[in-house]
Amino acid sequence: MIEPHMRERAATPMTSAAGKLSIGSLAKATGVPVETLRTWEQRYGFPVAERKPSGHRVYALSNVSRLRRIADAIARGHRAGAVVGATDAELDRLLSATASPPATGPLPPNPSRASVEELLAAVQAFDADRLTAALWSDWGRLGAIGFVERTVAPLIERVGLEWEQGGMEVRHEHFLSERLGDVMRAIRLPLDLTSAGPTVICATLPGEAHALGLQMVALLLSSAGIRVIYLGTEIPPPELGRLARELGARAVAISVSAAADGAAVKRHLTKLRDAMPRQVQLLVGGRGAPDGRADIVTVGDFAGLVRWAHGLRA
Repeated sequence: MIEPHMRERAATPMTSAAGKLSIGSLAKATGVPVETLRTWEQRYGFPVAERKPSGHRVYALSNVSRLRRIADAIARGHRAGAVVGATDAELDRLLSATASPPATGPLPPNPSRASVEELLAAVQAFDADRLTAALWSDWGRLGAIGFVERTVAPLIERVGLEWEQGGMEVRHEHFLSERLGDVMRAIRLPLDLTSAGPTVICATLPGEAHALGLQMVALLLSSAGIRVIYLGTEIPPPELGRLARELGARAVAISVSAAADGAAVKRHLTKLRDAMPRQVQLLVGGRGAPDGRADIVTVGDFAGLVRWAHGLRA
């Protein structure tokens, strides 16, 4: 849960059309080979392809979360015939009843993805179409953790450094912030619709207007099957505590940037912890997150966040 090195505006809530993936992109996003996806569609009726006017077959982005859960269940020893056609509730029971498979190693090199330099050039030129297409392509190739770690975070970092060194201006930062926000929302919303996991509320505290770090957190949680309630920035702790009670949330996730007032953050976190039921976890991450508090779960990186999410589901 790292807050990238970039000054940014809070993203304005918008609704974007969900993207469609080719079968190759769907395979790369889920780790399920193309031939396996075709076999599952023929035998079990999932995933179901849609036809574009051109006749090409594409798949809804909402298939990604379910396919990853199916792949997880198979990795734990279940047969494809038992899980591909299972309901979400049945999948939950299968996953909760079996141990997690061994963690995978680091992502392999992927030379076909867009480089940070190419994305940076699109930002420099305010080329929204090129930037959006490259972001969607990387999402399809890399999956959630790869997309966040290898595309989004490095790009934000570079634009922030370019701004500090005079190579870019505030207008470039705002352009990237809005475009990234649009794309990540468009990716996340279909995942939210199909999630059957525990509820986690995502927000920042008063005085924290940085939103992109929080959006990356929400995207990774949704991709891990968590039901995300995304509130955005600067939410008062008492309201977060009441909402956690009303929804029966399992956790509240808070993103804290390096620019945050450390003393204020500690006060707000204490108020929030006191306002929440004790069984609700308080998850905090980002460069400004405080360490050493036994009543708070501190996450230092995106991989740690994903591990925490899988643990919460289990």
